[in-house]
Amino acid sequence: MVTAVISLTGLGLVAAYGLSLASKKFHVDVDPRLEVIEGILPGLNCGACGYAGCAGFAIGLLEGETEPTDCAPGGEVVISQLAEFLGLEVGDVVKKIAFLTCGGNNEKAVMEAEYDGVQDCRAAILVGGGGKACRYSCVGYGTCEAVCPFDAIVMRPDGLPIVYADKCTACNKCVVACPRDVLVLEPLSHEVRVRCYSADAGKRVRKVCQVGCTGCGICEKVCPVEAVTVDNNLALINPDKCVECGICAANCPQDTITDDMLPRAPVFITDDCNGCTICAKVCPYDAIEGTAKELHLVDPERCTGCQLCVKRCNVNAIVVTGEELPVAVAK
Repeated sequence: MVTAVISLTGLGLVAAYGLSLASKKFHVDVDPRLEVIEGILPGLNCGACGYAGCAGFAIGLLEGETEPTDCAPGGEVVISQLAEFLGLEVGDVVKKIAFLTCGGNNEKAVMEAEYDGVQDCRAAILVGGGGKACRYSCVGYGTCEAVCPFDAIVMRPDGLPIVYADKCTACNKCVVACPRDVLVLEPLSHEVRVRCYSADAGKRVRKVCQVGCTGCGICEKVCPVEAVTVDNNLALINPDKCVECGICAANCPQDTITDDMLPRAPVFITDDCNGCTICAKVCPYDAIEGTAKELHLVDPERCTGCQLCVKRCNVNAIVVTGEELPVAVAK
């Protein structure tokens, strides 16, 4: 018995010594900055950055494989703190949210079958395409809602999801999970959007959805800044050119393009104007007049309420009036 105890004790000491040598030989120094970075990160482990979790993203930052701006859920605060700690410069942080490129709810879209099964869009598509006649439409069984870790998506009674901007972190989980690719990440600042993803010809679209894009091209013709084009039977808005005037939405015969700035109102320039002329230069409708170093004036008949001048005024001298603008419809 004593011999067995002594033998086991000896083996334990030898093993302990071996582990001690191994730990020294294979020791890997941990960058002390890693702990600080992990402390700054939100700790959501959502995968929006492309890494499995925040720990992986932190390592990627230190190795120069990613940027602070890739942490979309962290928002401006986290990105700024990371950039400051790492001594990096980042540009303006653009808040993005998941956006639904489909307006075909249960009332607007034609239903050609009734699905009775697991409430999952991916499962529904396997059985007759999900029920709706449009093969590009939102299936409407809440897969996006189920995978959202932030409760930012809720299914509406009409069969379409609604995304709450204050909760959405642009983690991309819903975008990946959507089997129809009708969810995309877009800047929150965008106000005028195309609510359709169909590439079908206009004749087919009219048969399956009341609000589908038919590729008629009216939006492209009326856009004053050439921000709208029609490609493969679908209207597309170039965000780099769009000034959010809403004219394309007002003229869309299918109501496919939505304008989140409605009701629109003309702007008014206050006495704080320093006459810098920036507002007149950026206005795409020549609705602002005035000479340098003098108070500028707005022509309400030309103003579309796009508020581009409001965003560019350096002295905050342009305000939005309470008077609602008439809808600008092409003749």
